[in-house]
Amino acid sequence: MAHVDIATEEGLSAGDFGRLRELIYTETGICLGPEKKTMVEVRLKRRLRTLNMATYREYCDFVFGRRGMTEELIFLINVITTNKTDFFREPQHFEFLARTALPDLTLNGRSFVIWSAGCSSGEEPYSTAMTIQESLPNWERRDIRILATDLDSDVLAKGQRGVYAEDRVRGMDRKRLDTFFREKREDGVTRYAVIPQLSQLITFKQLNLMHELPMRGPFDVIFCRNVVIYFDKETQRDLFRRFALLQRPGDLLFLGHSESMFKVSNDYTLIGRTIYKRNGP
Repeated sequence: MAHVDIATEEGLSAGDFGRLRELIYTETGICLGPEKKTMVEVRLKRRLRTLNMATYREYCDFVFGRRGMTEELIFLINVITTNKTDFFREPQHFEFLARTALPDLTLNGRSFVIWSAGCSSGEEPYSTAMTIQESLPNWERRDIRILATDLDSDVLAKGQRGVYAEDRVRGMDRKRLDTFFREKREDGVTRYAVIPQLSQLITFKQLNLMHELPMRGPFDVIFCRNVVIYFDKETQRDLFRRFALLQRPGDLLFLGHSESMFKVSNDYTLIGRTIYKRNGP
């Protein structure tokens, strides 16, 4: 079938943007303001070509049809969600983990469970695993688990594969790179694959934070960084309330550099730069 030209002069109408905006909010909690209309239009343009559709109205009708709501919804979410991340992004969090949280684990010797909520393509959970193996003596003898979840199935698959382009590891300490990655050639390009000892600590699962959380916890540490910035205050309150149910007093929650619990949750106390401790008796 020949491709048709998208009627870009029509653009995405305000009405259709409103329909998509409401659907995305319901499914993901992400609030798209009116200023995001052009961004949505640009990101959907390639998808329209793939589906051989001529207008954004045609695409919207498909999304809200019976078939679209079951098959296309995941593609829409993957296209709209933003997944920007780096290894050891916001390094103060990993320094705190190495300096404070992990020594406490050494003292009590119990299991240690970490949740990377919004793990994107895996850089965050792998950075966490590297921190553990660098900082915790005899880590392999301990019950340490990292749960890595994300809504976007595409980036989740990349994280599970654990193979990264050269630009993704650029700037990483050379000793760390040599210790935890192995060079490999793919299609004439040098890539870096995480070693099995690193990936064995991590379980990747697709998860929508807006749905009922299937895990029971408790989690010693939750990373939820640069996720709630896209949520409105009501959605943030509900999510933090559910996080608190999965943590014990003293457990840690890391947020992104632009995020805060100010006037959103009383279940946590700020103890460092976007580092929170679960309150308790």
